[in-house]
Amino acid sequence: MASPIGYSPHINNPHPQDGDKPHPQDRDKPHPQDRDKPHPYMPMLESLQSALQLEFMRNAIIAGILVSIACGIIGTFVVVNRIVFISGGIAHAAYGGIGLAIFFRFNPLLGAIFFSLLSGIAMAVVERRTNERKDTIIGTLWAMGMSIGIILIDLTRGYKANLMNYLFGSILAVPKQDLWLMLILDLVILLMVCLLYKELLAISFDPVFATTRNLPVDSLYLLLISAISLTIVMVMQVVGLIMVIALLTIPPAIANQYVRGMIPMMILGSLLGMAFILVGLILSFLFNLTSGATIILVAGTTYFLSYLFQFFFPRKLSVP
Repeated sequence: MASPIGYSPHINNPHPQDGDKPHPQDRDKPHPQDRDKPHPYMPMLESLQSALQLEFMRNAIIAGILVSIACGIIGTFVVVNRIVFISGGIAHAAYGGIGLAIFFRFNPLLGAIFFSLLSGIAMAVVERRTNERKDTIIGTLWAMGMSIGIILIDLTRGYKANLMNYLFGSILAVPKQDLWLMLILDLVILLMVCLLYKELLAISFDPVFATTRNLPVDSLYLLLISAISLTIVMVMQVVGLIMVIALLTIPPAIANQYVRGMIPMMILGSLLGMAFILVGLILSFLFNLTSGATIILVAGTTYFLSYLFQFFFPRKLSVP
């Protein structure tokens, strides 16, 4: 018996029996139930969009941008001068300032600034003046700074803030007043580098030549160490004291593989730092991970991938 006009068994029966072949005109038509299914990435995008409406997430992104600028500029000098060990010593010794601030009940960030500057100047004097084993003395100052901080915190009575945030970072908990402090520190670093760029460049590549040109090499070196100390305190808010050196050195180290010259290295290092922090924040939010560790994992993975790329294609992206 012929089917009535306008009747198609595959349209009126959306679930044909086994053995029934779909009509050629109906083969490419989506099932009505499939039209209502959301795109698999839509919930993820909606979640990110809702996160950007939160103030702490916006503060985290701003903090990441400010920190990346400082790391791109000062981290370039750290990589070029090969003073990563001194920077690590300053970072860990800054914990003494946090303990001092908690013991005397004032802002831990100010305590970290004071102690990092003090320990940084001490390590710089050791680096420039002493004939003893420099790594041993710097390592001792490193350990003593952390020990002082721990003992002062043990002696503090009453409620103690969550100290793990200072060790491992808490970019999502950066308050608005700290953003203003980061901005001021960024402006100070930019002003210093703009005014003393040629002098800092001279002591970085040829200290002997700088001395013959009657430049105050020791004073400039102390100024550079002071800028490193301030930058470390900024980065501490994002990834913590333990991982601060990674964010300070990895972006400029990657930039050094592709560009020549200090200024291009600073610019590319700052942009890479922003990218690492943004990607790390997104991953930590989506998968409920620790933000500081995720940022460093993204940066470290990129560094090793870049190193392998340069190993196999050493001249592909070199910029004269």
